[in-house]
Amino acid sequence: MKNVKLIYSLTAVILLASCNKNVLDRPPLTSYVDGQYWRNEDDIRMYANSYYPYYFSGYNTSFTTDYTPVRGYTFSDDLTGKNVQANFESNIPTSRGSVSESAEWLQTYAGPTWDFAWVRKSNILLDRLDNVAKSNITEDAYKHWTGVARFFRGFEYSRLVSVFGNVPYFDKVVTDDDLPTLYKDRDDRGVVMDKVYDDFKYALQNIRENDGTLTLNKFIAAAFVSRFMLFEGTYQHYHSLDAARAKKYLEFAVEAAEIVMSSNKYNFSKDFKSLFSSESLAGHPEVLLYRVYDAALTVTHCIGSYQNGTEVVGVDANLVLIKSFLANDGKVWQNSGVADAESFKIADLVKTRDPRFEASFVDKALTSSATLLYGYKFASRDAITYIGKTYPAAWGSNTNTSDAPVMRLAEVVLNWIEAKAVLAEYLGGSPVTQDDIDKSINAIRLRPLDAAAIAKGVQQTAPLVLGALPDDPDRDTDIPSLIWEIRRERRMEFVFEHTRLLDLKRWKKLNYMDFSSNPDYFLGPWVNVQAEAPAYLTSTYQGRTKVKLEDGTIITYDGTNAASLVGFWMVDNAQNRNAFTDNVYLAPVGQSQIIQYEEKGYTLTQTQGW
Repeated sequence: MKNVKLIYSLTAVILLASCNKNVLDRPPLTSYVDGQYWRNEDDIRMYANSYYPYYFSGYNTSFTTDYTPVRGYTFSDDLTGKNVQANFESNIPTSRGSVSESAEWLQTYAGPTWDFAWVRKSNILLDRLDNVAKSNITEDAYKHWTGVARFFRGFEYSRLVSVFGNVPYFDKVVTDDDLPTLYKDRDDRGVVMDKVYDDFKYALQNIRENDGTLTLNKFIAAAFVSRFMLFEGTYQHYHSLDAARAKKYLEFAVEAAEIVMSSNKYNFSKDFKSLFSSESLAGHPEVLLYRVYDAALTVTHCIGSYQNGTEVVGVDANLVLIKSFLANDGKVWQNSGVADAESFKIADLVKTRDPRFEASFVDKALTSSATLLYGYKFASRDAITYIGKTYPAAWGSNTNTSDAPVMRLAEVVLNWIEAKAVLAEYLGGSPVTQDDIDKSINAIRLRPLDAAAIAKGVQQTAPLVLGALPDDPDRDTDIPSLIWEIRRERRMEFVFEHTRLLDLKRWKKLNYMDFSSNPDYFLGPWVNVQAEAPAYLTSTYQGRTKVKLEDGTIITYDGTNAASLVGFWMVDNAQNRNAFTDNVYLAPVGQSQIIQYEEKGYTLTQTQGW
């Protein structure tokens, strides 16, 4: 187990020291460094180990929050903060790029900055496998490690394309004197993703089914391929780019997901809460890959702390998200027959909604949340018993040690069913069957409940039936009912995780981020302020504390009317983000990067729309 943990604590090895410069200005590896490696699989594995903390970051480490749930992925329509909401980018940056493998990420695009260090890293591995290591290892080992290198190259290009669209594609190590290649302009995203498709195909044909505990294998790779192919396939479709490519990628998403599903290695036999708040995920039946945290190895995180009931995240679940949760009879709240399904009091929501609501949110109003609904999906039930007390290291500061699920079965089956549904609806695929729904959405809904949830009256959600899909009055008219329900399932399943902003981008639905479209974005649950949030009834909050009644009437605290403040919580001074246009689906490159090309006599095209 110690070796497993060390995989994620590695930060750099001597071998990588010369791989940290920008792709446009990078010297070759020195003969001294090369001479120390590529002798056997152990050397190759050491090189490949450094991919793990970057691509499988989990909860990251200490207070670093790149690519983390809760603290990293806070930019979406699910969450609302006080005052003005965070804005999309509106101007071309002076510079955008990195000269380090510890590359910054772009939070409002949920992906990497303009940097090709990790592409080069994979190309170096491929080059050394072909020209040095191949004679030192077996054919099976050569194919496996080539598959690993091509998987990670595809991983990086998938993320780069999701952020920038067209990007220059490099499939070999570029020398510093090859200026035409170093300064090549962007390749079309479809051309790039066809190369990624080929890399992923090779990877799934050649990566080992088992290469050790918590190490990349065929099933883990297939799960990520289902993610990236779903993204690109639906992006190509909904943005009307290339129907043939959309079909090709979505079919591959289905194929990749089925590799995992047909293995029968994973199942939904443990409760939802256990996925995110367990000290150890070893043996968890739903988890394909997780990151281990261990205080003894100083590998800890802060994500649990920010859901401990006290720490302030700054953006929290709004009423639009709350209303998207199904009642436990499988119907939307407007049509549900569950008692109190029309109530938006937190205590009633816990009992009447899909069990993932109770597992994701504290069951009472907390003023540490801007909306009063406090997320604790990533903290244990024990963690919130310390509110008002001193927290143990496990749930305070940056010393958390709960393991992080990096890839789990629920994402695989939801990627699978959405890809199948889009293919069926738009691209000539076979119709989705009830059996398909039972293997995916309904399998998730049959997760067992833990004792604490049962004690609160939580119940499993009724299965989704193709012949009786929920009749949602809020459904977008351009989205078929089945696809709408698949999207809802993703939203309930992945609250605070990596998916929501990327989903909106691929569905071409960033208009949801315009909060002027729905006043519920500025509201939280139904509360009795005097009973549940009396801290907002001081003189400081006169004229600021407000609730909204069902008929739209707003009641403002005036110092004398505390008893009247019963209604939907209005987030303090919440205002819409700045106006934005469709250009924000993709990020611009920096002015300095374009100038750098010009100074060498080459052209770097700016991102479309910028």
